[in-house]
Amino acid sequence: MRIRAGYVISYDLPAPTPMLLMLNVRPERARDLETPDDIRTDPHTNVRRYADAYGNVCSRLLAPAGRFTLSSDFIIGDTGLSDPSVPDAGQHAIDDLPDEVIEYLLPSRYCDVELLNDLAWQLFAGTPEGWARVQAIVAYAHQRISFGYEHARATKTASQAHEEGYGVCRDYAHLAITLCRCMNIPARYCTGYLGDIGILPSDTPMDFSAWFQAWLGGAWRTFDARHNRPRIGRIQMAVGRDATDVAITTTFGTAVLAGFEVLTEELP
Repeated sequence: MRIRAGYVISYDLPAPTPMLLMLNVRPERARDLETPDDIRTDPHTNVRRYADAYGNVCSRLLAPAGRFTLSSDFIIGDTGLSDPSVPDAGQHAIDDLPDEVIEYLLPSRYCDVELLNDLAWQLFAGTPEGWARVQAIVAYAHQRISFGYEHARATKTASQAHEEGYGVCRDYAHLAITLCRCMNIPARYCTGYLGDIGILPSDTPMDFSAWFQAWLGGAWRTFDARHNRPRIGRIQMAVGRDATDVAITTTFGTAVLAGFEVLTEELP
């Protein structure tokens, strides 16, 4: 399968503004690129890449004052297969977890484990450990939250999303991640492209998507609390503890969003 993906993001800037970007695919998917996923800027400015602590491809630039646009349009190959289901993937004892995985058991800015710990054990202590337990958590988060862009809020934590019952894809992911961590299952936040491939087209505008991965059976396994079903054509851009670590753009100064379009479509 071949997928065309990209974006056009515009800002109005009253002054030159430093920016951090996380708009490239993860290094694991770089070999699948048929055309480069370069970041284009209008007006042109120098873009410098670096790798962060999680292995994500990041970029830095100084955007000039005025209307400033970021864009990309690339083609990437994909297996065309749904997210793998591994029902026999087991949960690890904490003592057996790799050192680099331990931090994904800890609370983070949006994953307030301490506030949901008692609830998690009440809900999921009786479920089988491993894949079945994570899937039960995914189903709970999927049912607990109703989706709506009007409910997006940059400061919303997992416990707040649980209490309010409304949110966007990041809130589903944060809630599921937090409940997993409460049950001693390492979980990390993922973001990237997810088009309407293999499903009926959605009426909502295309956007970047959020999902999560749980450490089961010695590997990171993909789960999606927003959709609660395996999907085709997931293109991962970044991973981290929560949305704090994977912001698509970070601006150091006043920046008014003037345009936002995301493209993800299957090619013939």
